[in-house]
Amino acid sequence: MGYAHVAGVDEVGRGCLAGPVVAAAVVLREEHYVAGVADSKVLTAEDRDALFGPILEAAVTWSVAVVEAPEIDRINIHRASLQAMRQAVGQLAPLPDAVLVDGFRIPDLAIPQRGIVKGDRRCAAIAAASIVAKVTRDRLMQALDAQDPRYGFARHKGYATAEHLEAVARYGYSAVHRRSFRPPSLFD
Repeated sequence: MGYAHVAGVDEVGRGCLAGPVVAAAVVLREEHYVAGVADSKVLTAEDRDALFGPILEAAVTWSVAVVEAPEIDRINIHRASLQAMRQAVGQLAPLPDAVLVDGFRIPDLAIPQRGIVKGDRRCAAIAAASIVAKVTRDRLMQALDAQDPRYGFARHKGYATAEHLEAVARYGYSAVHRRSFRPPSLFD
């Protein structure tokens, strides 16, 4: 017998110098196909934004969880990513019958699950979760940019671009920077 409600789970923001890690869990309606859903990394920002609403409309349920920079510093990025994914799944109502996770299994999850390598390219529910997580995180970074435009978060979303590294060299870390992450030197 198959599972009626299967959640796809993915996270974004692991490799950033600033901002949260964001995870999403999405259970898609089997009868509601959303054209264009793919791994968020292969889509443009415009495509992701255009798909965000239709994904939420096609979902039986969906959830997003955010782990902020101070918690990432406290427990490390890997554990923070797992925490965000576990929270996203736990917030689903109703809870899914099973979970498909991009990459690796989520420890201490009391729901049947499977980690799928490159799952965001192989499973529509995981791809949908990757889009929801990415759009949510990008919007959070745009809001952080509006609060403090010195770092350019709206453009690079907290990743270690030359622009971002120059801003860190000039202004130091902000409250949303991950202090446990050592940025590459501008002169390496």
